[in-house]
Amino acid sequence: MSDMNWIPTLYFAQALPFVVVMTVSVVMYKTLNVSNTDIALYTSWLYLPWVVKPFWAPLVDMFGTKRLWILAMQLAIGASFALVALTLPTSRFFQMSLALLWLTAFASATHDIAADGFYMLALEQHQQAAFVGVRSAFFRLGMIGGQGGLVYLAGTLGDFSGNVALAWSITFGVAGALFVLLLAWHRFMLPVPSEDGPVRHDSHARAFVATFASFFRRKGIVPILAFLMLFRFAEAQALKLITPFLLDPRSAGGLGLGTSEVGIAYGTVGVIALTAGGILGGFAIARDGLRRWLWPMVVAMHLPNLIFVFLAFTQPASIVGISAALAAEQFGYGFGFAAFLLYMVMVADGPSKTAHYAICTGFMALGMMLPGMASGWIQEQLGYAYFFIWVCLATIPSFIVAALVHVDPHFGRKAPSP
Repeated sequence: MSDMNWIPTLYFAQALPFVVVMTVSVVMYKTLNVSNTDIALYTSWLYLPWVVKPFWAPLVDMFGTKRLWILAMQLAIGASFALVALTLPTSRFFQMSLALLWLTAFASATHDIAADGFYMLALEQHQQAAFVGVRSAFFRLGMIGGQGGLVYLAGTLGDFSGNVALAWSITFGVAGALFVLLLAWHRFMLPVPSEDGPVRHDSHARAFVATFASFFRRKGIVPILAFLMLFRFAEAQALKLITPFLLDPRSAGGLGLGTSEVGIAYGTVGVIALTAGGILGGFAIARDGLRRWLWPMVVAMHLPNLIFVFLAFTQPASIVGISAALAAEQFGYGFGFAAFLLYMVMVADGPSKTAHYAICTGFMALGMMLPGMASGWIQEQLGYAYFFIWVCLATIPSFIVAALVHVDPHFGRKAPSP
């Protein structure tokens, strides 16, 4: 059985529920007239499953197989999407859909654990390296499918029917049906590795405690945690309000785009530019090392926030101009974010690299969740133009923590050929 039969679809399935929970839900609630304060506060809580993911990762090891966990979580995600579709036409759609998105988030985070573990079990080390580009490409396609495709579908259906709630209900129904198809595909296409089985509880418990202890005993742990928590401090606040800013009418300080236009400009053009920036950032670090590119990437990631200040004050009407501005911002973000990802890889390097990387991503998610919770309230107090000025000021902690961390001058650099 060819590995290309399951690796692309597995990582597409990993990306889609994440982007639906964290990004598409923001678009949906905005078009259903939920306030920015409530959107930012409650959807930021949806980060929590990815924050605490390292604490229940051992359960995936101790019970059942990774293959079974993958299939079970895909069934749970598909069912959750279908149930969200049923709640949207009701009067209490916000509370009910949020509860279901929480279930989706926990299922998605568990799916992440199982999928990454299965990838390492099913492939030899050289195959893991060979398919890493395929993983990344189809994860990005999953993001485009959610942030671009599903949003565009909901916008088009809403324009056609005049019923926004019905449009989103159909869209989530489509997403649920897609996961049923993915489940059926993976049921037959996922291999059955001989090593895929439960890990003994007693040995794992001791190793689990030792793994956490070794992470927090490492030298320079305080600046490491500060970097993980604060490097995305500004982004965590901006991210929750970008979509409402694009959708809100010009009289409210927004750009007045339609839902389908947001799906194209931000969800498709923006994600493609984000991917291109990330690829270029990876090449740059491979050539010269992380330390050489850390500061240029810090600037590249945070300076483009000024683009939102420009958009908020000028409120351009051209969808082409807006798309170009979003593409420039997303390209800079993708280029700069490569440094953050490689820094986590550097911190996690060692005998327990998988677990330590999961801990890093947990702190990263916490650093996104907490600032995002207050961002909607801040925006409603300041308005969009001054909110984005605040976002630019909020990048200062990122520069401070970047100055405090130690980076191995050779880390990330590709070794010269003999």
